[in-house]
Amino acid sequence: MLGAYRRATPYVGLLGLAVAVALRVQLAGSAGARSELAAIWFAAALGLVALVTQQSDVSSARVLRGVFVGVAGAAVLCIPAAIRHVALSGIVAPTDGYARWAVFVVIVAVAEEALLRGSLFRAIEQRSGVAVAIAVTSVAFGLLHAPVYGWGVVPLDIAVGVWLGALRAVSGTVAAPAVAHAVADLAGWWLR
Repeated sequence: MLGAYRRATPYVGLLGLAVAVALRVQLAGSAGARSELAAIWFAAALGLVALVTQQSDVSSARVLRGVFVGVAGAAVLCIPAAIRHVALSGIVAPTDGYARWAVFVVIVAVAEEALLRGSLFRAIEQRSGVAVAIAVTSVAFGLLHAPVYGWGVVPLDIAVGVWLGALRAVSGTVAAPAVAHAVADLAGWWLR
């Protein structure tokens, strides 16, 4: 029975992801990405699916290393936006609402990574290898953003997904992509 469940884990994860995205879109309505209620329910749904599909045996030392890899990975993600920001405007965004926005951004980023580069990545990696795990989770990452941000974000988000998947593969833990994703999203406030 356990073997059948492990074989089904990638499908359960992808189905759960699709349901979470549909829930977010339905709850957000015309507010889209600005809907805090939709963001919290989306993160909760992702967290639940990640919990149900998890297969973790990572040491705390590896997680700590993953945090450092994640910070470095976030810096790489932010370099192009920082250069563009300085070259085009250099204007510092106002801080009104930043703290509240940051809480939601971090919750959603960590929940996405817990499912995508956490349980789903591991299940696919065990079954088909690292390259397939990176490919599937990157495409899923790109597609999950389309209903909220539009189809134009998909190619960039797939590329970011590949980077986050590489961080996961190098570090051996979801901590690296979770930190990179959250920090890059937080920096996005200042680099827009």
